[in-house]
Amino acid sequence: MDIRFDDNAIAFQQTIRSWLEANAPKESMPKDPDEAFQYRRTWQRKMYDAGWAGIHWPKEYGGRGATLIEQAVFSEEMARAEAPEMANLLGLMIVGPTLMSHGTEAQKKRYIPRILSGEEIWCQGFSEPNSGSDLASLQTRAVEDGDDFVVNGQKIWTSMAQHADMCILLVRTDPEAPKHRGISYLMVDMHSPGVAVKPLQQITGGSEFNEVFFDNVRVPKSQLLGGLNAGWRIAMTTLTHERGTASFGTQVSVKRRFDDIVDVAHKTSRNGKPLSDDAIVRQKLADAYIRVDIMRLNNYRTITSHLRGKESGPEASLDKLYWSETDQYMQEIGQELLGPLSQLSPESPYYPTPVDLQYYFLYSRAETIFSGTSEIQRNIIGERVLGLPKE
Repeated sequence: MDIRFDDNAIAFQQTIRSWLEANAPKESMPKDPDEAFQYRRTWQRKMYDAGWAGIHWPKEYGGRGATLIEQAVFSEEMARAEAPEMANLLGLMIVGPTLMSHGTEAQKKRYIPRILSGEEIWCQGFSEPNSGSDLASLQTRAVEDGDDFVVNGQKIWTSMAQHADMCILLVRTDPEAPKHRGISYLMVDMHSPGVAVKPLQQITGGSEFNEVFFDNVRVPKSQLLGGLNAGWRIAMTTLTHERGTASFGTQVSVKRRFDDIVDVAHKTSRNGKPLSDDAIVRQKLADAYIRVDIMRLNNYRTITSHLRGKESGPEASLDKLYWSETDQYMQEIGQELLGPLSQLSPESPYYPTPVDLQYYFLYSRAETIFSGTSEIQRNIIGERVLGLPKE
């Protein structure tokens, strides 16, 4: 297998690298969450104006029509430049690709350009208080009333809902049908009367997640995506993109966090010697390096599969399972290296790194839960990839 880039990919790499060197923000991201969001939104608009938002999307919808290889190069260069994430992450990662697969032309032309520019921010209304891993048991109801659906119910763990203008929402439209068959997929205006958002403070100290309540919210039937009671099939498209096709960008972010941990090993001393000289520490770092590189190679395998015309399927669960558990393992090493210093605030002058490893460790606890738990991913791999009997 030859995983070197060809001449076209190398030329593309130089183009994006030069642009990032000239345009990536030099100032640090603000600490205040609202200011940080606006910082990322401004950055997304700058990237959109230069043609770098959604580069692999079709040109007719405002993308660049880039190849999968160019998308991989782009993710690597963004990580290399330590460029901030764009604000409309879920819109770019899952909503746009789902719209391209299942939306009408009117829906695509209405929403896709605004997703790319960051003009409209999207959130994902799937999980409920009693419907997380068993998503098909969701109970948020949508009842037809003339030209509208009337929605009542609650969603939870809704990332960025406090900033969102739109929401992809799974609702039950046929309570008499088997649970997978009575679900529809709506696109809901978050500014509609009856929508209430309640931020949830997380263990990291931030409030990325939210509860969202829907009280007699009217949603025009034109906002139905893919047909009545067809929501489960469309949701699988969304989750496939969330678990698989977005994993290359995740891999390069994990690699960057690994480099931060190695830096801590060099800068932190114990018994008068850098931790990087300790044989056990070196073995753990080598193991983490191997795991991260396996992620890289597995992502190249996924790209190769796409280039050969194979759509993403249940194999996407392999990517999600592997990167989430790898990052947790790696962040535990980071805390071991910090030792007692891990209890300090990252703002302390005695904290040995400018990187907030405390935050990344705490955040990593969620990674084996969101987008489907590790247990769910193993079931999917066992049943739908390996053909094993159901649990």
